[in-house]
Amino acid sequence: MIHASYEIEGNRIKRIYASAKYPSEQKGNVFYDSEIVPDLKLAEELPKALECIHAVVAFRASHIFLSRDLLGGKPIYYDTKGVSSFKSNLEKPKEVLPGEVLKISYEGEIIQKRVFSFEEVFKKEEKSLEEVEEEILQELTSLKLKNCCIAFSGGIDSSLLAVFYDLPLICVTASDSEEEWVRNVAKEISKDLEIQRITEEQIRSAYNEIPGIIEDSSFLQLSIAIPIYLTMKFAKELGFDRIVMGQGADELFGGYKRYEKLSGEELERALTEDLKNIGAKNLIRDSKLAYFNEIRLILPYLNWKIIKNCLSIPPEMKVRRVGGRIIRKYFLRKIAEKHLPEGVVWREKKAIQYSTGVARILKKFGYSQIGKDLGF
Repeated sequence: MIHASYEIEGNRIKRIYASAKYPSEQKGNVFYDSEIVPDLKLAEELPKALECIHAVVAFRASHIFLSRDLLGGKPIYYDTKGVSSFKSNLEKPKEVLPGEVLKISYEGEIIQKRVFSFEEVFKKEEKSLEEVEEEILQELTSLKLKNCCIAFSGGIDSSLLAVFYDLPLICVTASDSEEEWVRNVAKEISKDLEIQRITEEQIRSAYNEIPGIIEDSSFLQLSIAIPIYLTMKFAKELGFDRIVMGQGADELFGGYKRYEKLSGEELERALTEDLKNIGAKNLIRDSKLAYFNEIRLILPYLNWKIIKNCLSIPPEMKVRRVGGRIIRKYFLRKIAEKHLPEGVVWREKKAIQYSTGVARILKKFGYSQIGKDLGF
């Protein structure tokens, strides 16, 4: 988490009190949450030049500099009295937009503002499917991680990562059927697995605590956030400070149920729009949960080179009709055929709030509608 507050004298910022809490980092006057250390020689075009999800704040001699990645994966807000990863730390927060670069004077005025578009960086290229597959595998398998675990559901996204990385697997669930499934898959791929059975009381407690963390009270966001929050918490209890998750695979390869009704250019547009909005819909929530738990979130599928390669995959290779059945994430499944058991490769996706049993328990509590207005 990045946070800075200003001491104002007259109309000018006199002193700055700034800090970076893990997984964010500080180097001199630069505060950042990024897998790649930002090079401020490229500040003017940082959202384009820094090829990863990031939020960067730098205090320069003449101005305050802010940059956010093109997907909007790391939240950063500002007002005349400070900068923060959380809106609630500021009086009148304004959001740095995805792909935006800002320079703010010490009088509090915006002196430069530019927003880079998704299309400026992520351009569709003509490539063979063989070339795309090779480059995706190269990027996925080249990642080296320490003191890290994988959030494991036994689905294709996390299972493929599990066979590529020599890391322990963890799972939290309230479902007997999911526990049996993940144990069997972990055994089939010869991986160590730690499972925590979550109780109704843990889910109720998380439901009440999470709106203040993710700064969102919508039922959909809360129901997804609960198993992610409890998984991160479990990882920390086990001593890990990094966790691998499979976010991005649905948007890149066509994993959502709603894609089944689309085809051709309409499907391609929907996939691109969902990828552009992945920050607002998913990653901001997950980043804030990671900040709260002081754990670094590793998202291998959202590697810039993988994103560019996925844009080259024809939509009919992502959502494909085979023998009267519509198969989502078809291209990823064909890659996975060479690495995973057949039952894992072709198993239907189930949303995390349902597979873990969290949605069922929330419904039992009567939490089935939009949460009450909490002022976020």
